[in-house]
Amino acid sequence: MGLSARLRREVMVRARKRCEYCGLSDLGQAATFHIDHVIPQVSGGASTLDNLALACVQCSLRKGARKKAADSRTGKMVPLYHPRQQVWNHHFRWSGTKLVGITASGRATVAALHLNSLEHLLIRGFEYQLGRHPPPRHV
Repeated sequence: MGLSARLRREVMVRARKRCEYCGLSDLGQAATFHIDHVIPQVSGGASTLDNLALACVQCSLRKGARKKAADSRTGKMVPLYHPRQQVWNHHFRWSGTKLVGITASGRATVAALHLNSLEHLLIRGFEYQLGRHPPPRHV
């Protein structure tokens, strides 16, 4: 069963129409952002506001049903960043248009979702020219 229009709107408003993983604004994007189940449905994640996040197409498709990934520094499997339970700024920082993971979960998320792919960097460069990068501080 699909999500209600009201629930989709609530997710978008809470996220300020930005991907909750990479910070990309949905303004000017050709593809509609996805509503992501932070804990995937196949792992028992519910379709409730506290388990949903707004995600750009790239982040959504790369995350898929994963909950964990390898920390690029230690190689250990760690939980991916959880936008409902963790504060974005505690796990990531910007270095120009590059996103840097500053915790094990941050590094694993950057690597698993390819958050510094050529596509992401090009879009962020364009967003910078439009005054939309870096995004406002995440909460």
